[in-house]
Amino acid sequence: MGRRRRSRAAEAAAAALLLALCAACGSRLPESDFERDDRTPTRVPAAEPLRVGIVTSATSPVGGDAFTGPRDGARAYFDRLNARGGVDGRRVEVRECDDGGSGVGNNECVRKLIDDDVVALVATTVLDYAGAPLVSRARVPDVGGQPVGAAYDTYPHLYSVYGTSAPRNGTPGWDGRLYGGTAVYRYFRRAHGARTAAVVSYNQAASAAYARLVERGLRAEGYRVVTEQVDFALPNFRAVAADLKEQGADLVFDAIDGHGNARLCQAMDDVGARVTAKVTNVQNWTSTVEDDYRDAPRCRNALWATGSSRNFEDTGHPAVREFRDATEGLETHAQWQLEGWAAARWFTDAATACAKEATGVTRACVDARVNRADGYTAGGLLLPVSFKPSPEPPAHRRDCLSVARWQDGGGWVTQGEMTETCFDVPQLAYEP
Repeated sequence: MGRRRRSRAAEAAAAALLLALCAACGSRLPESDFERDDRTPTRVPAAEPLRVGIVTSATSPVGGDAFTGPRDGARAYFDRLNARGGVDGRRVEVRECDDGGSGVGNNECVRKLIDDDVVALVATTVLDYAGAPLVSRARVPDVGGQPVGAAYDTYPHLYSVYGTSAPRNGTPGWDGRLYGGTAVYRYFRRAHGARTAAVVSYNQAASAAYARLVERGLRAEGYRVVTEQVDFALPNFRAVAADLKEQGADLVFDAIDGHGNARLCQAMDDVGARVTAKVTNVQNWTSTVEDDYRDAPRCRNALWATGSSRNFEDTGHPAVREFRDATEGLETHAQWQLEGWAAARWFTDAATACAKEATGVTRACVDARVNRADGYTAGGLLLPVSFKPSPEPPAHRRDCLSVARWQDGGGWVTQGEMTETCFDVPQLAYEP
């Protein structure tokens, strides 16, 4: 994801959207424009490259590098793959498209890439996935995308990097409701004895809505919850920090932007508010922490991140080491880059298997391979991913976590093996 230089207002919009509070929306082009029968494909001559598309909101209202991490990771994977001979001797040709963060732009990217006969989309990371129904209608597999909105829990042929058990029948989740577990809150209660948790949000609709979801999860896990809301235009983080100290909060969760988090941390240091963990999400799991939080050393060293993929600093693992070797030229590293790399590997594994079949590498074959995934991990980079649909929404589920803590001088330090940090937790319904 790189270093972020975004305005506070833009960052706030990104934070709300990247926490999966919005569904894909915007202008739609007629789906008939993209109807194509891929069920009886013609094998492409072996000499031709395999075309894949990467759609990214590289320029958008929320800043130039908010969404580029997965793209950069996928591109690095394909560069290394091509240097080693490609897929069955065929080079992978990457077609990138910047949708500008708009629904209209997203539809234009989708149309262009489908018309360019890409075999698949890979590592899609966009602000407004308005073209999702068009991708689905054209039966183009979208492999390893970031679920910013509800599209990956709505449409067939779209495959989030995290998987889903939703029916994907054209309606989000189960009858318009999605479900999320409480494993993060269970982890901090069990592993660190946390009992009081604060949730900080803006007085802005998306931020407040996400904060309410976090509050529900915390209460379900038996926490005493302290809610803090600050003015979006003129936030008084010092007052929030003082109250966090007075309330004796063990944990701090938030529904605010990166710039706001840095200011909140600085205020916490200023008033002497000490917490067990200031918990952030996968988008903020980056190597730029020391610079981003340079004015808050105490709070900075209380930063924790949780996710569903192996820590990008865990170079003792061979798959992570390969990723880091291939991306050593990047100025910064981030968890989203690793997940984009994993998405590209996922496509490559499917395409390599298809190359051995009679039809060769086609949309239909890649789609079938990915759709049948049951426990796919990209060589151990991801928690096991599946797309086996469940007719009924989950009430409880065993959820596992990847957990890391920031330490000056050590970076993000892995806290336990992610495949063993697992909890049987309730699944709470929410509307996207």
